[in-house]
Amino acid sequence: MDLEENSSSILVVDDNPEIREIIQVLLGGEGYLVETAGNGVKALEMLENREYDLIILDIMMPGMDGYQTCRKMREESNAPILFLSARTKDSDKTLGFSSGGDDYLAKPFSYNELISRAKALIRRYQVYKGKAEKVETPKNFSCKNLVVAEETKSVYSDGQLLELTDTEYAILLLLLKNRRQVFSTERLYEAVWKENFYYGAENTVMVHIRNLRRKVERDSKNPMIIKTSWGKGYYCD
Repeated sequence: MDLEENSSSILVVDDNPEIREIIQVLLGGEGYLVETAGNGVKALEMLENREYDLIILDIMMPGMDGYQTCRKMREESNAPILFLSARTKDSDKTLGFSSGGDDYLAKPFSYNELISRAKALIRRYQVYKGKAEKVETPKNFSCKNLVVAEETKSVYSDGQLLELTDTEYAILLLLLKNRRQVFSTERLYEAVWKENFYYGAENTVMVHIRNLRRKVERDSKNPMIIKTSWGKGYYCD
């Protein structure tokens, strides 16, 4: 088995026991350790006791919904969060990403796509958390008032530590490592998400860029760090 299959654990949070069982069987068959929770409160309790490499989170749950649960989880963990939901409007996806989610999969979902998304998120998380082989010596990168310490995965703005999600950090590091190189939406998605570009991924990238700018820019409406080359893509100046 691959490194990710030997060492990765997944938390599945859904109020539907049949969906929990299906996902547990599917991803368990891929070699992952899969644990489940029927609601957000239980999931948060489990998150206090162990770390996970991926959290698969339903949105429509009674009591604490997926958005609320995600925001609480982000106080404790930077593990990638994959939302599952029958709600597929762009506004629903935007809210999911704004809550701290990394990816979004619509119900009913393809089993193969679920496995593919899970593997891609875990692989990327392991790379940026040092669980996979490192191919470069960690460095410090700076741009304007921003400093990124690659070895500790820390980002500072005017000396203040920023709280970025794993995806936001991956985007920022990629752009800083390739200063003034324009990344198209497709290229950026495939480099960060580690999977083929698909319909709808453009919106995913745009929302993450917007959220990242809110955190790293002094004025997100007039970005000086993450810039847009209109019609071409994004780059760090």
